[in-house]
Amino acid sequence: MLNSLFIRGSVSLPSLLLCLGAAIVLGVLSALLYSKKNPCTSSFATTLALLPMISSAVILVVNGNLGAGIAVAGAFSLVRFRSVQGSAREILAVFLAVVLGMCLGAGYLGVAALVFALYALMILLLDAVHFGRESEMRRELKISVPESLDYDGLFDDLLNAHAKEWSLERVRTAEMGSVYQLTFHVTLPQNFQSRPLLEEIRTRNGNLPVSLGRITSTNEM
Repeated sequence: MLNSLFIRGSVSLPSLLLCLGAAIVLGVLSALLYSKKNPCTSSFATTLALLPMISSAVILVVNGNLGAGIAVAGAFSLVRFRSVQGSAREILAVFLAVVLGMCLGAGYLGVAALVFALYALMILLLDAVHFGRESEMRRELKISVPESLDYDGLFDDLLNAHAKEWSLERVRTAEMGSVYQLTFHVTLPQNFQSRPLLEEIRTRNGNLPVSLGRITSTNEM
């Protein structure tokens, strides 16, 4: 089961079709698994679905041929990916697709299937136990204050009264410098009621905008 289907230097048509077919199946399954757990574009899902087949074809071509392997590596080094930086999960999903393609390109169908099964099992398990996620009561509080108001320590007593922990993360100007926006990360107690805190803040910041929500991250997985 874990042995290669190929004899070094020799690839039969049935074995080739079996490996490429398995690459397509595992690629589609990995794309479905990723899109089920994470929002993604159709382009990224298609990439995950087809990348194992492409990478397995490359491994099949260069298998045992050092010169061809160096040539392919040089060709890939010329490729420039014009896209924004991906999240950790996107990088993991792409790396999985490449590994599956490498295993299948070498003829190790059993190894590829085992790697995918373990990956799917661990992803589902870690998601089920909320592994590595921030506390559900960890929130981001944004308070706007007029430039004429001294904001240092202005809301400390309110945050101490309503939050278990809090920290001022950043301060920036807004609306042509006429407003400061303070961003706090707060840990709230269970059964927290947000309205009393927001009402008290509004009485001090001149009824300017206040928001309380989940902590945003551009590279979330």
